[in-house]
Amino acid sequence: MIKTELLAPRPDAIEKAAGILRAGGLVAIPTETVYGLAANALDGAAVSAIFAAKGRPQDNPLISHIASMDMLGMVAGHVPPQAQRLAECFWPGPLTMVLPRGGAVADEVCAGLETAAVRMPSHPVAQAVIRAAGVPLAAPSANLSGSPSPTTAQDVLADMAGRVPLILDGGACEVGVESTVVSLAGSIPVLLRPGGVTKEQLEAALGCEVQMAHAVLHGLREGETAASPGMKYKHYAPKAEVTLVKGAFHAYCNYVAVHAGPGVFALCYEGEEAALCVPAVAYGRKEDAASQAHALFAALRELDRRGARTVYARCPREDGVALAVYNRILRAAAFRVVEA
Repeated sequence: MIKTELLAPRPDAIEKAAGILRAGGLVAIPTETVYGLAANALDGAAVSAIFAAKGRPQDNPLISHIASMDMLGMVAGHVPPQAQRLAECFWPGPLTMVLPRGGAVADEVCAGLETAAVRMPSHPVAQAVIRAAGVPLAAPSANLSGSPSPTTAQDVLADMAGRVPLILDGGACEVGVESTVVSLAGSIPVLLRPGGVTKEQLEAALGCEVQMAHAVLHGLREGETAASPGMKYKHYAPKAEVTLVKGAFHAYCNYVAVHAGPGVFALCYEGEEAALCVPAVAYGRKEDAASQAHALFAALRELDRRGARTVYARCPREDGVALAVYNRILRAAAFRVVEA
């Protein structure tokens, strides 16, 4: 078993991380979205080690992370004007673009596709590690595949102890859900995964409609290929069986009461816990989608710690940043949705 170190991101730790990455190893790093499990995106063997550590299916593509526009050509073979515009507006930040792939990025990153996903994180530790390593870093969330994404170094340690040699502790992630993913590989921009940059913001920046992929709110159709992380498999799930409950709060409370029993928990908004007849965990404030995104994965992990077996989740809105929250809970629930 690998000995796992948890270090503060001082300059010596940054250089240690860069050395591990240059040698083909893995390092868990903080980003503004969630913690990532990083490897050299140009080294196929190193990228394969990510899949092994996470237990992740290898037909699920990864995102490459860069620290400057000079690195973009290592990942993308062509950068259309729309991509330049979005980079000017949202990079560094929680936006991933799917572009025609370049020749340097490892095949394992792209999962057999002719496209590559790339973003420029804003977290200073992520930026420092990428610069020190000198290469783009493939970095999916630093958790076991399918479980809630990690938003603190302790979350990473819970899943990755013995699987990765180094975790850099950069504190709690600001955004709390994975990046928005938009494909610019075709003639029309397509939102593949919602996140901290909203569909409305993308449309305002581009001056055109951004289509939303069917798989954002539904499972992939039979035979459809996942063009982005977060599309194909049940994701983000605690050990409990989660059901998303739509309806007003009183209807939600009544629904939970009817289904109360041993191991039943509610996933609700702050201040609603006392009105419920079962143990409850809050994930942000009702009218504050940013707080919901920031708190969601920590709440799902808290449900595991408290031994929840069945969870009934309050349904967020389906616009703006709340769309990202809805997408994550929907996948955690394996698309189980009921009307209260």
